[in-house]
Amino acid sequence: MFLVNETDAVLLPAARTGEMVKLLGWNLPPEQMHLVHEHWKDFPAPPYFMHLLLALIYFVLMNLSLIGNGIVVWIFTTSKSLRNGSNMFIVNLAIFDLLMMCEMPMFLVNAFSERLVGYETGCAIYAALGSVSGIGGAISNAVIAYDRYRTISNPLEGRMNRVQASLFVLLTWLWTLPFTVLPMFNIWGRYIPEGYLTTCSFDYLTDDSDTRVFVGCIFTWAYAIPMVFICYFYTRLFGHVRQHENMLKNQARKMNIESLAANRNVNAEAAEIRIAKAAFTIFFLFVCAWTPYAIVTMIGAFGDKTMLTPFFTMVPAMCSKVVSCLDPWVYAISHPKYRQELERRLPWLGIKEAPDNVSSTESKQTVISEPPAAAEN
Repeated sequence: MFLVNETDAVLLPAARTGEMVKLLGWNLPPEQMHLVHEHWKDFPAPPYFMHLLLALIYFVLMNLSLIGNGIVVWIFTTSKSLRNGSNMFIVNLAIFDLLMMCEMPMFLVNAFSERLVGYETGCAIYAALGSVSGIGGAISNAVIAYDRYRTISNPLEGRMNRVQASLFVLLTWLWTLPFTVLPMFNIWGRYIPEGYLTTCSFDYLTDDSDTRVFVGCIFTWAYAIPMVFICYFYTRLFGHVRQHENMLKNQARKMNIESLAANRNVNAEAAEIRIAKAAFTIFFLFVCAWTPYAIVTMIGAFGDKTMLTPFFTMVPAMCSKVVSCLDPWVYAISHPKYRQELERRLPWLGIKEAPDNVSSTESKQTVISEPPAAAEN
């Protein structure tokens, strides 16, 4: 039995049940059917309400990303107290997240049309934006982890100046180029529609050695290498913090006092540690965002392709979009100086952060009052 496509008069096989159903690619013209991988051609097209539901989710995510990352770029680039080398990496990550947001208007048009608008050109643009933002976000997380480790382990000489930070930022953009440009121009790999055929990514489904090597290389370049660097530097960072805290406890025990941390506000953590925790949280979000996608691509290249249904492959893509929206709000919660600027410029957000001078005054008073108490003991 065959189903006649009313739009393009394309003959498609019907479902085994004998019911007349639309298959994926039903509304593509014959000359564009080469875009649809053979793996997807036997799946029924999703109902229109699924496209609308995804469009609604992406619309919300798009606005959250635009507002959150836009505020991050605005605050960090216009505040003198925040214009330093380390914070350049935060701005860079926000820009990568904004690039991912640029995919979302294209997806909304595709979802309402139930197909890929723009065909090959639209697919290449969509996938290239995803490649740059995804790979760039991964290596940016690795650079942030390295910067946090340097700053906390060596606070006097470990801070990067703006020139050094600029070179690392340039590195993150260069890191995105190989596996963005090569498939775009079909030099190695290619971009194809995936899932509901309203999104695009690199080809991880074609069953040949060239595709498998490409998938293995991009997995290593875009996921495994950044992950190794991130895990290494955060392990070293938290090991250094633990060692430092143990040293303070041992010294306090020798001096027969409760703690050597009296020169800090006891109700707050050190600012650098809070920033490191924010960076680690964003790393955790990165893992949640890209591990599902990495699993899908590895299954497509080396595993059982029957596991990859259209809906199954749409979920990892949505996870990556969710995380790009959450990154800026993590800094809003954990970055002290950023919170102070938000409180000053956007008081209606209701953010409360103690100013630095208050903490300094409390610390000085504590330090002055302790020696007599210690003398009495």
